[in-house]
Amino acid sequence: MKKGDKVMVLDDAISGVVSKIIGNRVIITTADGFDLEFLQNELVVVDGSVSSRDFARMNKDEVLAQKQSKKKRIQKQERTRIKSIPPMEVDLHIHQLVPKSGHLTNYEMLTLQLDVAKRQLEFAISKRIQRVVFIHGIGEGVLRTELEYLFGRYDNIEYYDADYQKYGRGATEVYIFQNVPKKSYSG
Repeated sequence: MKKGDKVMVLDDAISGVVSKIIGNRVIITTADGFDLEFLQNELVVVDGSVSSRDFARMNKDEVLAQKQSKKKRIQKQERTRIKSIPPMEVDLHIHQLVPKSGHLTNYEMLTLQLDVAKRQLEFAISKRIQRVVFIHGIGEGVLRTELEYLFGRYDNIEYYDADYQKYGRGATEVYIFQNVPKKSYSG
């Protein structure tokens, strides 16, 4: 709330313009030219979308609900914008990583896949990429389990099953929180 804002009183059919703010007290000037003093929590800023007659019929809960719905709309738009950015995809199938895998043992393949996953995750963190999908396939679940163990070592990430319609059960999506101090994998 600032000087010049149009406001209405929560528990009365009074409206006006903020003329002075002193601490948590607000002095408003009504349309009739009267100066009235209220506490800030007794007033609500209006943008012209609510008339004084409508406002007089509204109770405090309705006003608060209206303010909350505006906040939710803004939050939903932000979430939609984040989800609309396509994630970085990392395919960990062994045939995508090496030209021929016949000479590798299961242990060597798993180690290679985990090294690639760790390197790609560190890259995404350094480049501030928020979403990464690791495609690991279904198989016996060994790679998936090891990936979850790797992801669990980071404080700034959250992981969950990727979009089932696009990847089936064979992918894990990682969300990287950008405003958390970096703590990288150690080991």
